[in-house]
Amino acid sequence: MALATAKSTANAVWEGSLLEGSGQVSASSGAFSDQAVSWAARTDRGITTTSPEELLASSHAACYCMALSNMLTQADTPPTKLEVSATVTFAQQEVGWKVASSALTVTGTVPGATAESFQEAAEGAKDGCPISAAIAGNVELSVEATLA
Repeated sequence: MALATAKSTANAVWEGSLLEGSGQVSASSGAFSDQAVSWAARTDRGITTTSPEELLASSHAACYCMALSNMLTQADTPPTKLEVSATVTFAQQEVGWKVASSALTVTGTVPGATAESFQEAAEGAKDGCPISAAIAGNVELSVEATLA
């Protein structure tokens, strides 16, 4: 029996040098296209274009919502609403730069859940989310969970 697989594709175009150049990213699904990216956006969040780290943060937040929703549902406390923020830190190292951490903050409306059961599910989802699994061991992961 073949296991299911799914492929997602994004494309990027870059023109110019690292510091002066710029580019665009697009999703093959059409969900977004020609989103501007630049080095300045990676190191100065005052810039209004996106960055690979911001895209990683959005991916991590969305993936985490799904994983947590599943865990809560399996515990017979399905959520009515989960609000997740992922903050990805891009840090300068002695040599080069690194995605250093992804900090998740979640507020949930979860009928029947206690603060303790919600915290337990939040921690489990942090470790079980596929995006977390993809970056674990290389990026510090944390979660702060609060019931609404």
